[in-house]
Amino acid sequence: MLEQGAIIAYPTDSCYALGCLLGNKQGVERIYRLRQLDKGHHMTLMCQDLSSIATYAKVDNKDYRLLKTLTPGPYTFILKGTNEVPRRLLHAKRRSIGIRVPDHSIAHALLVELGEPIMSATLLMPGDEFPLNDPFEMKQRLKGLVDLIVDGGACGLEETSVLSLESGGVEILREGKGSLDFLQQ
Repeated sequence: MLEQGAIIAYPTDSCYALGCLLGNKQGVERIYRLRQLDKGHHMTLMCQDLSSIATYAKVDNKDYRLLKTLTPGPYTFILKGTNEVPRRLLHAKRRSIGIRVPDHSIAHALLVELGEPIMSATLLMPGDEFPLNDPFEMKQRLKGLVDLIVDGGACGLEETSVLSLESGGVEILREGKGSLDFLQQ
């Protein structure tokens, strides 16, 4: 369905996400509308593994060591995008993109089967305090808004920790499920 232009709701190691394929311009627009996101919001590329990150983001040796330590896991890294990422998906001024390698069997299986990343955003609906987590509630609230809900049961309510690696250091943009204890070492 993703290959035919669908947007889906699927479980990750932090919470459910909305997703579509990288080249699905209409799918990305649907996610922006559904979540009521402004164009400055970083979308996240869910990648299969660490090696696929370098295709979509510029990673220096220091950043690579950090990514190797923290992936797969509940972290989103903001990095400079490469030419493989469509310009419309990059942050307008900084040309950056969110990158993530989930540690969840369903998300990983989707990525392996597709052989390409899934453009994603947390399944946090406008006005809600927490992301949707109950597949039954998702079916009620998202009916007609998404093309498929991958029911992986409840998977969590806490979003990822978001770390910007754009300026040569680690800047915490959001403290979430991923532990930040490594910063105190």
